Amino acid sequence: MSDALPSLKVERRTTTLRELVLEKMRTAILEAHFQPGERLVERSLCEGLGVSRTVVREVLRHLEAEGLVDSIPNQGPIVAVIDGDTAAQIYEIRALLEGDAAMACAKHADDAVISRLAGCIGHIERAFEERDHQRVRELTTTFYEALFHGGDRHVAWEIVQTLNARINRLRAMTIASEDRGRQAVAEMNRILDAIRSRDPRRARDAATAHVARVAAIAAQLLRHSGEPQGSGEPDETHRSAGCTTL
Repeated sequence: MSDALPSLKVERRTTTLRELVLEKMRTAILEAHFQPGERLVERSLCEGLGVSRTVVREVLRHLEAEGLVDSIPNQGPIVAVIDGDTAAQIYEIRALLEGDAAMACAKHADDAVISRLAGCIGHIERAFEERDHQRVRELTTTFYEALFHGGDRHVAWEIVQTLNARINRLRAMTIASEDRGRQAVAEMNRILDAIRSRDPRRARDAATAHVARVAAIAAQLLRHSGEPQGSGEPDETHRSAGCTTL
């Protein structure tokens, strides 16, 4: 009877055009090629990206669900503005979840997890030295994924993933600040040292201290950024420049 069943094997798909455009737009927002509060004009995006209006609309809806784009009545989509209160709430959630994950990881992680965490930190340090901030963001996400799974905090990691785009938006700001590479690597090594020593409380404290430090940096940057608050419209030159950098 099993011979009569159709194959259940799922063929691996190549990356779709929509996924490529989504990643390009997400990166453009994270790296501030589009400024907070800037209008995202469909026609200009279609021309700059070389894709249809349907693809652009699908991508903008996805980015809105991630919290990177806002839809303003009578104005259309804009790059979302993260204010200080929103950032503080994101960091508060991070501190709770990452502190718990680090504590659990210190209790449950095996040598393979610890080795993976150490490898991530080493790669992060090199990416900072090369000023490859996109790579820093990617590797930091990998580090936390290993931390959460090492502590058997799978559901908590799913929650973090729903915030990951906004977390990376803030991370893009903070990792570019002066001497952040050295500080971040030292903070992450303190988390790892506590996990390696099987010291749950110290691991939790190191993780929450790491979040507290980056939260303070983000708060200072947001206070002095002078970001637009979503009102007004950038001039055509600015919009065109944004498209050509994609």
